[in-house]
Formats: sequence, C-alpha cells, structure tokens
Amino acid sequence: MPAIHSITVPKWGLSMEKGRLTAWHRQVGDRVSPGDEICDVETDKISGGLEVNVGGVLRRQLAQEGDELPVGALVAVVADAEVPEAEVDAVVAAFQASFVPAAAAGEGEGAQPQKIEIGGRRIRYLKRGERGDPVLLLHGFGGDLGNWLFNHDALADKHAVYALDLPGHGESSKDVGAGTLDELAAVVTAFLETVGVESAHLVGHSLGGAVALAMASSTPKRVRSLSLICSAGLGREINAGYIDGFVRATTRNALRPCVAQLYAQETLVTRQLVDDLLKYKRLEGVDAALRKLADNLFPGGTQRSLFRDALASTRIPVLVVWGGKDRIIPASQADGLPGHVRVEVLPDAGHMVQVEAAGAVNRLLASFIR
Repeated sequence: MPAIHSITVPKWGLSMEKGRLTAWHRQVGDRVSPGDEICDVETDKISGGLEVNVGGVLRRQLAQEGDELPVGALVAVVADAEVPEAEVDAVVAAFQASFVPAAAAGEGEGAQPQKIEIGGRRIRYLKRGERGDPVLLLHGFGGDLGNWLFNHDALADKHAVYALDLPGHGESSKDVGAGTLDELAAVVTAFLETVGVESAHLVGHSLGGAVALAMASSTPKRVRSLSLICSAGLGREINAGYIDGFVRATTRNALRPCVAQLYAQETLVTRQLVDDLLKYKRLEGVDAALRKLADNLFPGGTQRSLFRDALASTRIPVLVVWGGKDRIIPASQADGLPGHVRVEVLPDAGHMVQVEAAGAVNRLLASFIR
C-alpha cells in the first residue's frame, strides 16, 4: 500500500519549544532517501539539518524559509509518487486540524535530568529509553550532557541511554580531585554501579573517549563496546591553543572564536550557545576545575595518556568515528589502529561531528551497537 509520511519539527534538547526554518535543500517533486537533509532548522542554541528517515517524493512543503514553528509542527510530506494529490491533501488537513503544540497542551518535557551522590560528588545525568542494552554517553572537555542533544533520543529508541556531566562540568560537582583520567573513569564506573548498570556500551567524545578507554583498560567487564568519537587517547597531538583559550576565556568575544574551532561549519555556533558556555564558566569552582584537568591531562599542550597499545589486545568491539576537518584532535590519529577496530571518517565535519553529521553518526552508532 502506498505510504504517506509526515515530517515534523524535531525536539533537539530539553528546552527546545520551537525552531526557525532557515533553508530548504529539497523542493516539491524531488525524490528523497533515508538520511537526506531536506531543510535546516535553527534553535536558540544551535542549527541542524532536518533529516528524513523514509524514502519517496517530497510532495508538500508546509513552511517557508524564515517561518518559526513549534516542536512537532508539520514541515513536509513525503509520499510514494503514485499517491493521489487528494490523499496527500487529506493527510495534511487531518494533521493540521488535530495538532496542538506541546506547550499549549500543557505537556511536560519528558525525562528530566537527575542528580545523584557518587563518592561525595553530586553528578547530574539524564536517562532516556527503557529497553535494550544500556548505553552511556560521555562528553568532552568543557562540555556537558547537552552535547548529545542530536543523538540521545535517536539511540533511546532501542536502548536505555544515560548521559552524564563529568566532574567539573555542567551541573555536576566541580570537585575533580587530582584531575586525572583514572579519577574520572572511577567516577563513571561508580555511576554505573549506583544506577544498577552492570555493563554498558560506552560512547565517548573527545575527553569522554579517553575516559571510556581508561575504563576499558581498568574495568573491561563494565564495557560492552567502545564507540570513540574524535577521541582523545589515541595520539599525542592536540590543539593546545584551543584548550588554553577555552580555559582562559571570560567574555563572549574571547570565547566565540575558540568555540568556533569545534565546528567545520562555524555558522552553527549561535550567540545563545556561547552565552550558555559563559554561564557555566562563571560558576564557582569551574575555572580551577578546568585548569587542573587541562594541566593534568594535556601537560605541555600534548595528551598525557595513550591507549593505542591497549586497543591492540582488547577483545572489546571498537568503533572510531572522526570528523575529517577536526581542528582540535587531528583525524590522522585514526590511522594505523588495529585491524579489528572499525574506523569511519566523515570528511566534511569537525570536532563536533556528532552534531554536524548527527544522522550519519547515529546510524553508525545504532548499527555498531546492535
């Protein structure tokens, strides 16, 4: 039976209520395939491409460039070519007649972050999904659980997915202890114990990748698989200017060019994104925590801990994903890894490849973890 698919505004992040359609990439009559980006949607925090997960013909565009739309609003209709126009019109009319924005309907935002005590530290985390093998998302230096806003829900469709703020980051305790990789790994291991997860698929970005590698070395029974995204721990080189600049920045003008280095598409860095980072950096204890971590993990502007030899002997399945235009940790560090390690380089993305190429990264992660 010919299919008709409604394409709606996604919810990227806990606070997103609306998005502005900034550009159409496909026009009515174009054939689209799963994974194609049909338009760009901008929120107050970041912009992203709206992907379709179905194939067919783009039959309707329900918004113009510049329109602001609530989460869940109808953006487009994709249908098989043989579907009559009248049937497409009927689907659009029925959707528009019944659609009520979540805010107007008084609906909550679903799962909300929680805080628990781990070894004397308060750790913030967010869990989405209930079934399937558990997955744990570990962010990078200076980040937080919001770095996974384009990935968390996609994985939670088939897994119980946890994301946390590492010590010194986000809304977790700013106590980083000695500021070592082993200490961060120990906190994450204790987190899994506390929430009742015996072992998990670890997905680590940048510093989070090094934390995942440290866990795989120290407590391999806790690790079902490793997905390392632009990961630290695989080579000495790192952009020391970025690390130092991020730690030192105290104004928007100082922080914005620093953050822009994370992306191949610098236009993705919105004013709100920078302002949110500034709010975090101005919290009590953040400056000292970041400096201690930077001094211990990246002494002399290089990476202290390497795990390439450990990967050669591990039996844990490993996926490495890199943005080919990464300006923080070069994608060349994915070269020459052991043969059992699966390596995927996405050529047009930067260090935040899970944001810039979210659809491709989500498909790689889902396939690998499955």
